[in-house]
Amino acid sequence: MKDTRVVMLSGSFEYDSHESLVILRDFLHANAAVDCELIQFESEGDEPSLAPIEEADVLLLFTRRLLTAGSELERLQQYCRDGRPIVGLRTASHGWQNWLDFDREILGGNYQGHYGGVTTTVELSQSDEPHAILQGVQAFEAHGSLYRNTPLAKDTDLLLTGNQDGHREPVAWTCERSQRAFYTSLGHQGDFWELDFLRLVRNGILWAIN
Repeated sequence: MKDTRVVMLSGSFEYDSHESLVILRDFLHANAAVDCELIQFESEGDEPSLAPIEEADVLLLFTRRLLTAGSELERLQQYCRDGRPIVGLRTASHGWQNWLDFDREILGGNYQGHYGGVTTTVELSQSDEPHAILQGVQAFEAHGSLYRNTPLAKDTDLLLTGNQDGHREPVAWTCERSQRAFYTSLGHQGDFWELDFLRLVRNGILWAIN
């Protein structure tokens, strides 16, 4: 059986997404039967070919306000219309300046900016049957500002909440529409050195491909 093919799009320069995704890639290669391909955007206006996503088993996005348009944006939108698995990290909620509705349409999110703190206490949602994505994941301290995402779409399944200076917001959830989508607003550089965060993303990838 061939390994699961994960295509990662890196284009969140504020968060050094390339360096962080290299850490994630190495973790995945050591802890899951996956083969990762990393496509790097060099700037918001860069236009690398997204052709590899056509052969992906799951697409992982760590992008921020990229100016992708034309045939390459259409390629991404076709991937989504085909109901194929999506995993989004942090700025993926506003990853495409020419498709800002991606957040609501695909992720079930509601990005409205962020608070000003620097650390977030991450807590597991209360459930009698813990979600498969939370297997092996414990509460932990995350880095970076807490995103405002309330309210989520009604068809989302909340997995993690974050507490920062008394503010509580969802920080990880799933959304099942035409495809399985997993998103977390975590993804600061420091989070990629937290094993619980890496396990969370690994589990999200494996869940997305069912």
